[in-house]
Amino acid sequence: MRQIILDTETTGISVESGHRVIEIGMVEIIDRRLTGNDFQAYLNPQRKIDPATIPIHGLTDEFIADKPLFKDIASEFLSFIDGSEVIMHNAPFDSSFINNEFSKTNIDKRLEDICEITDSLTLARKKHPGQRNSLDALCSRYEVNASSRELHGALIDAKLLANVYLLMTGGQVGFFNTSDQQERNNNTKSDFDFGKRKKIVVNPDESEIKAHQDYLKNFQNFQKKI
Repeated sequence: MRQIILDTETTGISVESGHRVIEIGMVEIIDRRLTGNDFQAYLNPQRKIDPATIPIHGLTDEFIADKPLFKDIASEFLSFIDGSEVIMHNAPFDSSFINNEFSKTNIDKRLEDICEITDSLTLARKKHPGQRNSLDALCSRYEVNASSRELHGALIDAKLLANVYLLMTGGQVGFFNTSDQQERNNNTKSDFDFGKRKKIVVNPDESEIKAHQDYLKNFQNFQKKI
């Protein structure tokens, strides 16, 4: 049984507003074990990143300027997910962005046409009704070590979600043996050296301040839904 945990980082929170994918991270699970066969791609979205999202994921226009377009990695992406169950946290969000990239690349398919999709957020809400079920909340609930994550990132979040998913669906927290536990801790570490990222200083004008305030309001409403 092959499962893929998928996560994305984007230029903003709404695909309807023209926002696009800037990072894809995927983690492979076979027979309920992490294989270490991961996929990560930073992408040039051919548009500016919403400044309000930069403190969340730390990705800047300068960093992604020389990265490939989605069409350049589309074949590799499709091969990686082929024949697998794809698991995402709040699947409609990530699916909408992936499907938008498909459309812009003239791929006449949708993600749900290619593979079975499972929403781990829906599973979490059924298992923990009335509780917060964001990835951070689930990491805390299932004691998945997220201390190595300073910023959000598609691959590091996919690795965290993989561990949460296995624990949440395994029926007990002690599902892993000693070697698995060490692997689980190792797999929450990001290959990206966050220490080398430049400190981000933004001096917004009044219109940007208002846009940022509007974004925060929308983001808070989005978080409440989770």
